[in-house]
Amino acid sequence: MLGLILLGAHSLRAGTMWDLFAVLVVAGLCLTRQSWGRLIAALVLLGGCFVWVRTGMGFVQMRMMLGQDWMRLACIMGGVTVFSFAGALVLLSGRADRRFHARKSTALPQAFSFALTAVLLWVCREKAARINLLLADRFIPDSGVLEIALVAVYGAVVCGLLLDRKKARKVRPFIWAMFSAVFFGQLALGLAGVERLLMTGDLHLPVPALIVAGPLFRGGGFFMLILFAVSVLLVGPAWCSHLCYIGAWDDRLSRMQHGAPKPLPRWATYFRWGLAAVVLGAALAMRLAGVSVLVAVWLAALLGLAGVTVMVVVSSRTGTMAHCSAYCPLGLVGNVLGRISLWRLRITDRCTRCGACQRVCRYNALPDDALELGRPSLSCSLCRDCTTVCTHGAMELRFPGLSSATSERLFVTIAATLHAVFVAVARM
Repeated sequence: MLGLILLGAHSLRAGTMWDLFAVLVVAGLCLTRQSWGRLIAALVLLGGCFVWVRTGMGFVQMRMMLGQDWMRLACIMGGVTVFSFAGALVLLSGRADRRFHARKSTALPQAFSFALTAVLLWVCREKAARINLLLADRFIPDSGVLEIALVAVYGAVVCGLLLDRKKARKVRPFIWAMFSAVFFGQLALGLAGVERLLMTGDLHLPVPALIVAGPLFRGGGFFMLILFAVSVLLVGPAWCSHLCYIGAWDDRLSRMQHGAPKPLPRWATYFRWGLAAVVLGAALAMRLAGVSVLVAVWLAALLGLAGVTVMVVVSSRTGTMAHCSAYCPLGLVGNVLGRISLWRLRITDRCTRCGACQRVCRYNALPDDALELGRPSLSCSLCRDCTTVCTHGAMELRFPGLSSATSERLFVTIAATLHAVFVAVARM
């Protein structure tokens, strides 16, 4: 902790007060028993060694140029470097392993989620400095570093909870709903006058289908489409069960129906394909026909309202997420593109047809014929609810070349990281 505090003090001396607070967040992890916390603290201390070496060399060169004594300074900086390195070794020792005993089995995925979240948010902050992508920077200049540290901690905690099979099925809907509340809460406050909560001020309707239909109509504006495609490439169709701001509504309403979800009729699959073809085809046709933006906006609003109606009328009564699995065109695009992703849910020969997975699947993805084939239907969103209730270990998440356990850890790490990043930067 002293090594981390020294590193924070160096940041304060350089005039970056918020870097000090970010380092203190990491120092606070040393007060917990979380196994991943010691790994992050050790990593920051090792990074601090490079900071001390670089700073020491700069000071020594400056003194040499001025003809001043530099040996004592070099010894001091060398001593601080060794002290930081020793602190990292202590945190990686067997004694520290015994002290930081909480969540040992998920320490590496959680530490990786923390680091990856921090790196991605740092890149976002640097690349979008002109618009101050992080809210903290908008309200308090230069405080985005502290927000990055706090969101990274959140990502690590979410990763650990999602890897806990006893808690994952309850945690995922909760954090998903929270993300949707943050997204639409910022939108509401932004429209009410707090404009700094909006991304750029150029608003569009929050209808998921417009992520694809919008660029088809406009002939441009591919940012959200690229973000969606990259997310699907990383986690497959899990966009629909972890990252979609509207899908959380469908999930909440489907849970109003107590008991096992009721399967949708077979024609719902054909309806989904037909609606997607109509929506995307209409967007392109309206562009070619020169239809006004006002008309397109009204049609898009009607599409969104119809989707909410499906949630209220069908999802709440059947317990199945009808909007996501039988209505949303973007969900279908995600399911289809998800086939390009290497993630696969497989049903092994250990399956006894007990029906436990069918009683928790809200995506209409596990009919009897899917169990026979050994793979879920196209509407599967890799929510993993089925894997948490299968007592026979028959439901496995697979990635080529990796074991089922390793595949699940990697998948959850990426999903938790994307979720944390989206919470920080996803705004209208």
